[in-house]
Amino acid sequence: MIDAQQMLRERGIQVTAQRLAVFGAVSARPHATADDLVDDVRASIGSVSRQAVFDALTMLTEEGLIRRIQPARSAARYEDRVDDNHHHLVCRGCGQMVDVDCAVGYRPCLEAADDNGFAIDEAEVIYWGYCGDCQPAVGTSGA
Repeated sequence: MIDAQQMLRERGIQVTAQRLAVFGAVSARPHATADDLVDDVRASIGSVSRQAVFDALTMLTEEGLIRRIQPARSAARYEDRVDDNHHHLVCRGCGQMVDVDCAVGYRPCLEAADDNGFAIDEAEVIYWGYCGDCQPAVGTSGA
């Protein structure tokens, strides 16, 4: 497993305590919001500006080291699982988000019925429902 410092260096990105702390926070708490990550980074390295955390999240996302997910009616969330085409399940009750492997397999879910001339390289699917803890409160049960 390559560590964060090495990944940054391989891309020619300056290694800073803030970037390492942001990457570490995303790795430690997948699907956290930026606000959650600001708190985690501050707990890790002390005083850091909110803007510095947002800048690091943007840069790490643009470099493909982390992934930004933004379900409808939700704040953006971040994760470090970037090497596959997985999807997400979101609880309508509590907002919990979990990873779900591609419904058909690794890359086959990228085959659209009509690609309209696009070179498709990612599919984003978000499944919505209620987690086991929220189901009793809304009167539903798993299938």
